[in-house]
Order: sequence, then C-alpha cells, then structure tokens
Amino acid sequence: MSRAAILALFFLAVFLQSGTYGLTFLLPDLFAQFGGDEKDVGAMLSITALATLATVYWSGHMSDALGRMTMLGLSGFTITLALFLYSITTGTGGTLTMASILIGFGWGLMYTLAPVVLARLSGSANRVRLFSLYAVFMMAGFGLSPVYASWLEAAGFDIRDAFRMVAIFCAVSGSLFLMLKRPIARYAITEAPNARSRLSIVAISKIMRSRGWLPVVMVCLGASVFAGLNNFQTSIARAQGLDYADYFLAYTLATVAFRLAFAGFSGGKSPYRIIAALQYVMAASALLFLVIGGNQIIYIACAILFAIGYGASYPILVAMAANDADDDLVPQTLQLFSLAYFIGIFGFPYIAGWLIVERGIPTLLIVVAILAAIEATMALLRHRNGG
Repeated sequence: MSRAAILALFFLAVFLQSGTYGLTFLLPDLFAQFGGDEKDVGAMLSITALATLATVYWSGHMSDALGRMTMLGLSGFTITLALFLYSITTGTGGTLTMASILIGFGWGLMYTLAPVVLARLSGSANRVRLFSLYAVFMMAGFGLSPVYASWLEAAGFDIRDAFRMVAIFCAVSGSLFLMLKRPIARYAITEAPNARSRLSIVAISKIMRSRGWLPVVMVCLGASVFAGLNNFQTSIARAQGLDYADYFLAYTLATVAFRLAFAGFSGGKSPYRIIAALQYVMAASALLFLVIGGNQIIYIACAILFAIGYGASYPILVAMAANDADDDLVPQTLQLFSLAYFIGIFGFPYIAGWLIVERGIPTLLIVVAILAAIEATMALLRHRNGG
C-alpha cells in the first residue's frame, strides 16, 4: 500500500467519524422530542466536556500502552454505541448521560490522536498542507451530517435515523483505523517527532512557557465561537424562519473550498497575520447574524463569511501549534491543543444555552463576536512581536 493510499484511507476514516460532531448540532431538535430545551442540551454537552477532557488528558497514557491506531479504532466503536444510545433515548436520564460520556471518550480519542499520527506521516515542510487536507475531511464530516439528517427528515425519516446511520459510519471508521495500524507504522517518517505521548502537569507547564501557549489559548476561544454559532444553529434558524440545512451546506462547501485553497500554503513568513485577518472576518460574520431579518441571502452570506474566517484559519493554527512546540513536546502540545479545543467546543454550549434561554439569541451573537475579536487580536499581536 502506497503512502498516498494510506493517507486517503486515513482521511476517509476521519471523515466518517467526524459526522459525529455534526450531529451534536441537532441535539436541540432531538431533545425537543421529549420536552428538552437549550439548557438541557448545554447540560448534557457539559457532561460530554468532562468526559472528553479526562480522555484527552489520559489519551497519551492509553496510546503509549496500546498504540495510537488501536485507540483510534476503539474511538470509532465507542462512538457507534454512543450514537445508538442517543437514537433510543426518551428523556434526560441515565441513557442520555451514558451516551454523552461515551461520545466524549470516543471523540476525545479521535480528535487528539489523529493529528499526532498525521504528524508522524509528515515533515515540517509539508505539515500545513497535510493538516489542511485533514481539516477538509473533518469539516466535510462536521457539516454534511446535519445536511444529511435534514434530507432524511424531508424524506419522511426521523432524526433518530440519522444518529443510527452515522453510528454505522463510525463502526466502519474504527475498522479502517485498525486496518491501517501496520501500514502507518511502516511509512512513518523517522525524523518526525515520536516522543512518548503522556500529558502531565510538568509537560503542560513547559508548553505554557513556550511559544506553543498562544495557539492553545486561541483555539479555545475559536472553538467557543464555533460552538456558539453551530451547536444552536437550529435555534437561530428557527427564530428567523429559515432552514438550518442551507447554512450547513453553504458553510461546509465554502470551508472545504477555502481549506483546499490553503492546502498549498506552507505557512509563509507571516502566518499569524493571515490568521488574524481571517479571524476578524469571523467576528464580522457573527455580528452579521444580528441583521439577518429572515433573509436567506444574508443567512447564506453569514455561513460563507464564517467559513472563510474560522474554516480557513483553523488548519493554519493547528499547524502553528505543532511548529511552535518544542521538538520533544509535539505530541503533548497537540494533546493540550485538543484539550483547549474541547473546553470551548463542549464547555461553551452550557453558557450559550443559558444565554439563549435567559437573554436571547442576540446576546449570544454579541458574546461570540467579542470572543472572535479577542482571538484575532492575539494573533495580530504575535505577528507584530515577531511571530
């Protein structure tokens, strides 16, 4: 099996499993079937956040013992069970709590260890390119699963059927990761970092004293913006009388297009200046949501601008996390990067759900715009200070 074939199958496995996160955007609709609201969604995602954070912290210990590809395979099978439990839940009880824990465990393993494996298959010269392609497949899974669910509902199926189908996709993904265990070990670049993966308090302290601290903090802010806009997009669309599938389709296509455009970008001399410019666009897109007024054209424009701002900047930022890390701390830096990401992705919805119920959607949009502006300014300051 050639290196290109290995990468293609690896990216396919990432794509199939990434649909999991896209389904979390539909939790408000799923919860509405048994009387739940945005606060309940936020509470369950908080449980997922705790499970994910614990998994990310211990993922290095588990992968050192069992192997990274073995743990990636386990992630697919764990998420399969989690999505099946979501599909049969009838209330905010034990079944839903267990599903939330399992999805945090599985997704934490996949999102943390897949970039570490990819770093072993790439050198610093082509890392931005491969991480951009990785981000393309991940985003395609994120964005297309809500569209797929919408189409199933339009065809007369229930939203629960979408959870069952993606569960099958995740089982296939887990099988692919296990199949690739030996080929990836054979093709790993020997000069790429292959330090032990265990994350510890000492390692975190070293990372936060290095240049790698900035991408870690920035990704937490960006993930919060992403979660605030996407996890409750069904609620935002419903309030405007619009179809959330239009947003996710436009966002996904635009993100894939811009990430492919940046796939040939090797970082350049001023990567943080580019990140800053893109993330100011992200802040503007959040503010534009305030003036949609039920207009579908503006709604789609919001999706495209957010795709440009967040979608194009994220793969550059994750590559900077790897490049800014000390050579002996690349695996741990990527794990800490994932840890910060999940704090935003699964932790911020608790705040966002409270804001929607207690203060309204406009307040949420203003808050996420401020967070986006702060992240962009941090990148700009790093650029001005020689980043």
